[in-house]
Parts: sequence; C-alpha cells; structure tokens
Amino acid sequence: MGAPNLNSNDYYEILGCPRNADEATLKKAYRKLAVKWHPDKNPDNEEATKNFQKVSEAFATLSDPKKRQMYDQYGEEGARAADQMGDNMGGMPGGFAGFGGRPGGGGGGVHHMSQEEAAEFFAHAFGGGDPFGGMFGGMGGMGGGPGVRFTSSRGGGGFGGMGGDPFMDMLGGGMGGSMRGMGGMPAGMGGMRQSMPSMAPKAYDVIPPGTIVSLKGLVNAAIHNGDRGVIKQYIPSSKRYVVELEDEDETLSVKPENLLQHVHVRIHDIQSQPELNGKTGTIITWCPNKGRYNIYVANMKKVVSLKPGNVILENGTVARVSGLESRPEMNGRWGTIKDWIRDSNKYDVQLSASQIIRVKVENMIL
Repeated sequence: MGAPNLNSNDYYEILGCPRNADEATLKKAYRKLAVKWHPDKNPDNEEATKNFQKVSEAFATLSDPKKRQMYDQYGEEGARAADQMGDNMGGMPGGFAGFGGRPGGGGGGVHHMSQEEAAEFFAHAFGGGDPFGGMFGGMGGMGGGPGVRFTSSRGGGGFGGMGGDPFMDMLGGGMGGSMRGMGGMPAGMGGMRQSMPSMAPKAYDVIPPGTIVSLKGLVNAAIHNGDRGVIKQYIPSSKRYVVELEDEDETLSVKPENLLQHVHVRIHDIQSQPELNGKTGTIITWCPNKGRYNIYVANMKKVVSLKPGNVILENGTVARVSGLESRPEMNGRWGTIKDWIRDSNKYDVQLSASQIIRVKVENMIL
C-alpha cells in the first residue's frame, strides 16, 4: 500500500490503496486511519474529525461493490447516484446505504459524511458492539485478557476480568485470558515478532518489549503521530525505543516522551460520578492541555476524561515521576509501579534494584 493522502479527493489515494485493492486491503487501511483520527482519540481537534469523516466516506463507497463500480466509472457523482438508487430500493445489500441520500445529498451536489454518520459507519463496519477492536491487522476478538503486552516481562497483579474491552481486544485468534506468561507470540500476528527473553538484569525504568503504544509529539516524523505499534527493544546508549509500526514493515527509533502506553487502569475516587468508581478501562490518549487521560470504559461503552489522581495504573506499569515538590530531583525518573496503597492513594515505585520510593498517584504519568 502507498502512503495515505488526506489532501486528495480521490478515495483510493485517501486510503493509500491501489485501484485494484481487494476488500481486505481496503478495510485494513480504513481501520488504521479511522482509529488514528477518531474524535475520541483526538478531542477538540477539528482536523482529526475532518480526516475521520473523509476516510470513513472513502471506505463506505469503496467497500460497497455497486458504489465502487460507479465510482470507478464516474467518480463521486456516480457513487452518489448508486447511493440514491440504494435508498430508493430500500438499501444496498452488504454496504452502508444512505449517506449520499441523506438531507443535503440531493440536487446541489455530493453530500459528504457528517461526524455522526462517520461514527455510525465506523461502528457498523466493525460489528457494532466493538468499534475499536481489531486494530492490529485482523487480530480482533481476543476476549477478556488485558492484551496490552505480548511478553511476560511484567509481574504483579493485573486487574483481570477486562472482558469486552475493545481497545485491548485486538490480538485475535479467540485465545482468551491474559497474554502474560505466554513467552512468545502466537502465529499470524501481523509480523510482530516476540523478542526472546533477556538474561540481563531487570531494568525497572524501561518499558518492557511487547508493550503496545501510540506515537505522539514527533517533529521530524510527524506523519506517524497517532500511529500504533509495539516496542521491540530499548537502546540504552541513545535512550530510545525501537517501535515496530502496526501493519507496516517499518521500525522507528523513538524517545520515551513520544510514546503513549495503552495500559489498563482502574477508576478511583470520582466524587461527581461515583458510578465510575471501581470501573476498569484502557487509556487511549493523553490531553496535555487539560492534564487528563481519555479512557475507554468497556462495560459502559463510553470515553471519560480523568485526572491522573483518579486513574490507578496496573502493578508493573512503567511510568514517569512528575510534579513531585518534596523531592524535585526525582522528577523525570522512570520506575515500575509495585503496589497501590489505597488508604493514602500512593504508589510504591521501584526505580532500580535497590531504590523504591512512595509517591502520590497524581505524580506518576505515562
């Protein structure tokens, strides 16, 4: 596949697919772009919303055989004509009929998808109940396990019972249960190969290989911001991580501050919405201007925006010390969360084999 061109008006170029691409190739390209630009991952970002609408509209047309045939012959007007024909006949089988025939689609030109229509189509395209599933190339439907990591290098008690979390149900194969302790990658996982366990001493300040991440804040490779991948290794000499990108035979060397880990959390001490307390979810993005995480709560099927102090990270998560006033020399250090002390709402954080500190929950940031 080529690089997507979101400045183009050609549906194939928008998705980065050749004109002879099969349905699986088109869906793979759409899934990646739709997840990258989804409004829930990009709050208050008008460009992201427009891109999400654009890629959804492109796939809605090309995934329907009749619309695609008309588009190939006559362009957008042909696709609109096929769409209106589908509306008159009660909908076109196999596709998402109607956006071309909705109000605004007649007479005066082509109607483009609204944000609501794009979100509806996105949910429809991936089964309705699991809109964010299957992010890693046909790996959807994992089941109940955390799924945030392809390695057993993390210890500690997980939250468990995450069943139905679409952000983590992306490893596929109907394997169920936790991925921890498996020691290797199952076959057919999009080329993401599991690194062999290392005999080197454990580094408590290093994110383990196999952790699923998104890229953010890149300057020289800004085109990859929002892309997802898996950590392959850490290079101590450069203090960078090697990240293998989803669905691509490409790796990038990335600084820690340019990574967002998609880890499980438990919600705690929300006074205004007590029904959220105790719920588990998955971090999907960090909003630096608000100092909040956007978290997908699976069993409520909603995204909530929460401060770090209300988000309890799993034991074993590697996070960064931030905003510590009593010991400012610790700020910027990375460490592994060993335990959460409920009464004080603090973590025990292991910085090295010989150093453990206790800090408030709000002072540990991914």
